[in-house]
Amino acid sequence: MSSWFECKLRYDKPTDSGAMKSVTEPFMVDALSVTEAEARVVEEMEPITKGASTVLSVRTVKVSEVFFNEEADRWYMVKYSIMTIDERSGKEKEQTFQTLVAAFDFKGAFDNFNEGMKGTLADYDIKAITLTPIVEVYKEKLS
Repeated sequence: MSSWFECKLRYDKPTDSGAMKSVTEPFMVDALSVTEAEARVVEEMEPITKGASTVLSVRTVKVSEVFFNEEADRWYMVKYSIMTIDERSGKEKEQTFQTLVAAFDFKGAFDNFNEGMKGTLADYDIKAITLTPIVEVYKEKLS
């Protein structure tokens, strides 16, 4: 089972004036391990970086789902909760989850999240929607 990893990559990026500037940007990668995530982000970015990049860090991020929108240019983290009932005690318990959502703006993230959650049997409560610095999200490679 794969997991989501945030990989911070340092590389030289062209500015609007054409000059090169060293930047550090985060990318999300769906991978089986830290090693695979590091290799995937380097592979995906190779055409842009021309091989001159450094992976500064790789960390696991708890994301329950990712809702893609190929046209959107920003990534939002939606934190939400679902009330469940503990079978042993019979008490209600709140479980919190995070979903990464592609959108153009805050309202789009809200709408895309609700669209992605259609068909969910449980009621959910959105706790927060936050713009992330994530530049790109790379799905699992299918062979």
